[in-house]
Amino acid sequence: MIRRLAGNRVVQVVAVVMLLVAAALIWLAYSAFQVRDDLESVRTDASRARALMLDGDQAGARQAAEAATTRARDAEDRSSGFLWSAVAAVPVVGSPLKSVQQMSDAVAALSADVLVPAADLATVLDPNRLRTGNTVNLELLRDAQPALKSVAAKSAAVAAQVSAIEPSWLGVVADARDQLADQVDAADSTVQATSIAAELVPSMLGADGPRNYFMAFQTPSEARGTGGLVGGFAVLNATGGRVTIPELGTNSEFRDPATPQINLGPEYDAIYSYYRPYTDFRNGNLSAHFPDAAQIWLANWRAQTGRQLDGAIALDPIALKYVLEVVGPVTVGREKITADNVVPITLSTAYQRFADDNAARKDYLQSISQAVVNKLITSGGSTRDLLEALGRGVHERRIMIYSTDAENQRILESTKLGHQISDTSAPYLQVAVGNASGTKLDYYLEREISYTSGGCDGDTRESTITVKLTNTLDTADTTDYVAGNLGTELSVKKGTNLANVEFLATKGAVLKEMTLGDGGAFYVEQTLHGRPYYSTRVGIAPGQTATIVLTIDEPTSAHGDAEVPIQPLVDDPTVTVDVPACGPEN
Repeated sequence: MIRRLAGNRVVQVVAVVMLLVAAALIWLAYSAFQVRDDLESVRTDASRARALMLDGDQAGARQAAEAATTRARDAEDRSSGFLWSAVAAVPVVGSPLKSVQQMSDAVAALSADVLVPAADLATVLDPNRLRTGNTVNLELLRDAQPALKSVAAKSAAVAAQVSAIEPSWLGVVADARDQLADQVDAADSTVQATSIAAELVPSMLGADGPRNYFMAFQTPSEARGTGGLVGGFAVLNATGGRVTIPELGTNSEFRDPATPQINLGPEYDAIYSYYRPYTDFRNGNLSAHFPDAAQIWLANWRAQTGRQLDGAIALDPIALKYVLEVVGPVTVGREKITADNVVPITLSTAYQRFADDNAARKDYLQSISQAVVNKLITSGGSTRDLLEALGRGVHERRIMIYSTDAENQRILESTKLGHQISDTSAPYLQVAVGNASGTKLDYYLEREISYTSGGCDGDTRESTITVKLTNTLDTADTTDYVAGNLGTELSVKKGTNLANVEFLATKGAVLKEMTLGDGGAFYVEQTLHGRPYYSTRVGIAPGQTATIVLTIDEPTSAHGDAEVPIQPLVDDPTVTVDVPACGPEN
């Protein structure tokens, strides 16, 4: 009888425990659904706050930010209780709950520390206050800069917090983390860009006195390291936030000096001196490092005119296309230039139309560039849309800026605007194509770039870089100026794209082998800006593909995510990066 009572008591205890466990699981499931709803609401309200902030709607942005804050706190409260925390601490099983807990903490910080104070600064981007015609309100930016800098620091901390959340084995939680990371990155990009603009723009647009910049219009149908051959230029003046273009010219009007006016050092000279970059305007931007080109242009302009400019700017027709999508078409002569036709006209059809009149072609292209830039700086269109268009150009590295002011240049180099060869110690690959025969065939070039590496065990790991270049020209029946190899003494069939292909690799990397197609490749091995540099030359016939493969040993002491900046040409290249991020613990 005693045994039976004891047995019944055990059954009762087990039943009670099971009931409690079931209740706990039901509560956790209910809480999880509630947290999910809270986080989804936060994402919606946060997106709305960002959009309203970019529209300059301070009241609406703050309302959305406060709504996001309320739901974020609800999610944080639900996921920080004793039971949730206890289960989250269980290895493996509790991983999804721990991830949700971390996400809730992050969105609470994002809402309260970033969105709400950022909303109060929405007037900085109010189109009616920030910009009037070709004048920017520099005082508004300067006054907002301390507060923007504070918000930017908090935003960066939240972005790092989200980045540190480890992916969960539960798919729905892993997806939620990825969505949150994307949203936080977007918000951080907006805040950081606005903070940098507030710090940089007043000085560069003449708040402290007139500033003058050399502006180069690059033509990526004939590739150079920074993008393309400079087909025209302007001198841009900025005074008190008002931007004008008092001077324009074609590349033929830029007189080359008889002797170099600057020296960029033995590494640069060992690679590029054969092409006379210091004294041949067509080759001043062979290096992928934009400050190299900018310094050459500025030194040569000073030699030609006696004037010292304050910096250099470069952009290409694809960046102009993004601007035209916002400001609308321009008219050159009787022809309407639109976002749809500006790229093919400037990079292809103009060479056919003016096949026998190079001077007329340059004047025509210069007129287009002038019309678009003038429309940009005088348009009363949406500041938000213009910023997004210019931001796209910057993101694709199609707009680049150099300043002779050391502090401004330091800031520029912290952004994609600097377009410099990075000094990072992380894994790195930069591939640059340079046209070696004076053709305009890079309009037809398509690129595929792959960068893969082994794991982080050991002191080094083997990495493979594969670059495929395809010449999509389907006929050689085009003008000699486009396809006739007029810029080389080498014997090259018409329509063949003769390209110098340059590779910049991870610091400390060692090249083991380079192949071109099925055979070995003749290559140059040097250093440039402190990192390994390799180059080879390849000819690509119409309709054909050339494949270059590099096998290198990289140090696993190269910590962090790989950096792979992309040269801004005409195509949208396929880029594959599979490089495990090593850390100090590896």
